[in-house]
Amino acid sequence: MIDSHCHLNYKGLVEEQDRVIDRAHAAGITGMLNISTRESEWADIIATAERHPDIWASVGIHPHEADEHPDIDAQRLIAATVHPKVVGIGETGLDYFYDHSDRDRQKKSFRSHISAARETGLPLIIHTRDAEEDTLSILREEMGKGAFPALIHCFTASGAFADAALDLGLYISISGIVTFRNATELQETAARLPLERLLIETDSPFLAPVPHRGKTCEPAYVADTARFLAKLRDEPIEMLIAATQDNFFTLFGKAKKVAAGRSGSHVG
Repeated sequence: MIDSHCHLNYKGLVEEQDRVIDRAHAAGITGMLNISTRESEWADIIATAERHPDIWASVGIHPHEADEHPDIDAQRLIAATVHPKVVGIGETGLDYFYDHSDRDRQKKSFRSHISAARETGLPLIIHTRDAEEDTLSILREEMGKGAFPALIHCFTASGAFADAALDLGLYISISGIVTFRNATELQETAARLPLERLLIETDSPFLAPVPHRGKTCEPAYVADTARFLAKLRDEPIEMLIAATQDNFFTLFGKAKKVAAGRSGSHVG
C-alpha cells in the first residue's frame, strides 16, 4: 500500500519519526509521500525522503499559508523540484472554510503551483474546502492553457465536484474520513469512483480512521482505510491495494523512476 499524503515532519509524528515509519512498514505500507505546506519545511521534508528509499517529498504552499508567502512563484517551486526525491507540487489550492489567508492571494498561489506542475509535468496536489466553484473555475481555465496532472487530496467535496474533477482527468484520494459514521455522502461518492483514478492516504497526523479515532494518525493506518474502502466498494482488498499502488506510480511517475532505480525493486 502507498500512503499518498502524510506529514511525517509534523508535531505528533516527527518526535518518533523512525518508529512511525517502522510501524508503517509492519502494516504493509511500501511507500509514503511526505507533503509540505510552507517553504520553511522543504529542506527537512526532502531530508526525510533522502534517508528512506520508500519515502518521497512534495514542495508547495498550503492555502492557509498564502499570506505568509506573497512572493511564491512558479520558478521557485520549479527550482525545488530538481531534487530527485521531489515528485509532486503542493499541497496547494483554496480553503474558504477557515479563510486563514486572503482569497485572492490563495488564488494567485494556486495558479503559481499550477504553472509549476504544467512546466515540470509533476502532479499538482490540491486541497479544496468550501471552495468548489472557484477551484473548478481555476482548474478549467488553467487546463485550457495546457494540461497538467493533478489530484484532489483528502476528498470531502460533493459528488458533482468529483465528477467534474474526473472529467478534467484528475485523480481522487480518499482519507480516513470515509470511515467516519457521519460521512455518508462521501461514502456514496467513494463507492462509485472509478478504480483507475483512486488513491488512498492518511493526511497524518490528522484524521485517524476508525478504529483509531482520537489518536494521532500515522501512515500505518492507511491499511484501515483501504480495508473499509474495499468493503464499501465490494472489491477484494488485494484488488484495491494493487490498483491504488499502480495509480500512485502512474500519477507520480518520477517516484516510480526513483523506486525502479533501487536494486531489486519492483513497482507497479
